[in-house]
Amino acid sequence: MDILDFIAFFIYILIFSLIFSVSRKKIKNVELRTYHKYAFWVKVVACFCYSIFVLYIVKGGDTMDLYYPEGLNMFKRILNGANSYDLLLGPVENIDPNTLANPNQIGYLKDPSNLFAIRFTAILCFLSFGKFLVVNLFYAMIAFTGIWKLYRFFAEQFPDMRKPFAFAILLLPTFTFWSSGILKDPLAVSALGWFTFALFQLAVEKKNLIRNLLIIIITFYIFSVIKIYIIIAYLPAFSIFLLLKNAQLLKNPIFKLMLIIGFIIISIISFSAIATRMQSAIADYAGEDIVEGISEYQQTYKKKQQNSEGAYFSLGVEFDGTVGSLLKVAPMAVIATLYRPFLWESRNISTLLSSFESLFMMLFTLYVIFKVGLIKFVRTIIKRPIVLYCYFFSITFALFVGATTLNFGTLVRYKIPCMPFYVISLFMILYFNKNKKIKNAEVPALV
Repeated sequence: MDILDFIAFFIYILIFSLIFSVSRKKIKNVELRTYHKYAFWVKVVACFCYSIFVLYIVKGGDTMDLYYPEGLNMFKRILNGANSYDLLLGPVENIDPNTLANPNQIGYLKDPSNLFAIRFTAILCFLSFGKFLVVNLFYAMIAFTGIWKLYRFFAEQFPDMRKPFAFAILLLPTFTFWSSGILKDPLAVSALGWFTFALFQLAVEKKNLIRNLLIIIITFYIFSVIKIYIIIAYLPAFSIFLLLKNAQLLKNPIFKLMLIIGFIIISIISFSAIATRMQSAIADYAGEDIVEGISEYQQTYKKKQQNSEGAYFSLGVEFDGTVGSLLKVAPMAVIATLYRPFLWESRNISTLLSSFESLFMMLFTLYVIFKVGLIKFVRTIIKRPIVLYCYFFSITFALFVGATTLNFGTLVRYKIPCMPFYVISLFMILYFNKNKKIKNAEVPALV
């Protein structure tokens, strides 16, 4: 990286600033415009910090070892006359390993999610002249568009909760940092925001049919390629919210309970169905059945932990492949995702910063439980569909990631899709129990 990279970075910041300032003028609410402006600059700073982090602190990772060098190499080869169709659209078999920046990476390219990220990076190189900082900025801005849509989805339904939502979605440190560089995570986060906004407009507000259908198709395709487990964990929870939002008959508490049980069953079935797909997104573990896969995966991490001083950890529960042990693993997996690494488990600067956020999550959770009481805490989750949707998605996703990712360095990145929803669920529990008008009114609890 040279001085031209920095110059190009600041030029492109100006360009994106002008583009978003034009779109910001369409936002009628002054408070929302302010949050949009601040969130944009926070994202720019996060992008720069992430770039410096992978360049000079960790000096590697997926960004520097795979996505950027291979994407840049693909971009240069196309400029030199290579077949652009084979490189950008053709099957991986059409790619000669000897033409890669690192021929030993060909195994990684056989993973469709990695190949997608490399090709996407190559395309962005055409828009950024291949400059590293600028490509990172493009990823950050793509993520920002989806994050803003997710924020608007919640803020438009609860205008008096705009500030807490801004913290939970726009400013959450780990979520902001790991969605600001050349990774699959910014694409997944952006897709999640656009998918949520489009599906809600289509199913509830009944508007922009063609536009929203197109967004749903595109985002679903992105999920299917890079992180299918996100949408499989997310869709049941969001579907329940949409059903409860639309149907007055679903005020029946018995029917609600049946929906919750159904959601849990669907989630477990989905968890088993995506076990094989998760190996390419989270790790390489073999297993035809989810319980066998997790068991082997845990044993692999245990061996790594014994042979190194890396950031590997144990759930503290032996998984023997039975349903009973799966139930035992579940609480530890959720705790690991939401509240670990603990401060004393940090081994480097990235996990140290994440441990402070995890500590905040734990303290905030305890505060909410003690503030409203455990009974009201649980009752609010069941009674309020929006809380049910946010809370159970975050818990289900935490189980997925925590059970299969026993490395803190990986965990802090893979858990980011569920973190805003978990924080939102806590804010909403406080909101519904502190606001007397909402608490005492005979509200059908459809929001």
